[in-house]
Amino acid sequence: MDAREFRHCVGRFATGVTVITSETETGTHGLTANSFTSVSLDPMLILVSVDKKAKALSVLENNKFIVNILKRDQQETAMHFAGRPKEIQPFKWEDGLLGKRIKNSLAYIECEPWASYDGGDHVLFLGEVKHFKYNIGDPLLYYCGQFSEVATAK
Repeated sequence: MDAREFRHCVGRFATGVTVITSETETGTHGLTANSFTSVSLDPMLILVSVDKKAKALSVLENNKFIVNILKRDQQETAMHFAGRPKEIQPFKWEDGLLGKRIKNSLAYIECEPWASYDGGDHVLFLGEVKHFKYNIGDPLLYYCGQFSEVATAK
């Protein structure tokens, strides 16, 4: 089986776009991720899958993190944390309970580390939810290798 073809296959599953932020002694770090899911309601757990080659991998190991779920108009923020930073930050920070989060996100979920697991070429981080909030708006979606948006029914 071909890995590239498998990537195209799973790309048919539309996902939201998140930026995972975490604090270190050197500041706030973040990465764009669409491999995110809810795992459990009791206890409240979420999962984030991070490529082992990602610079942010070491930042997340045994560290608190925040999942910032992006709105449709936050494409530049997604690209900034996907390795294409803008000269002027396309977002503003706000203080959360466990670190800095992206202001005006569609939602955020603040987590303490719960567990991590080997996932092949990725590491699966489970976080225990300590605080969350959601807002009204349209999500930024990722479908077939590009940003997309929700089509509203009429």
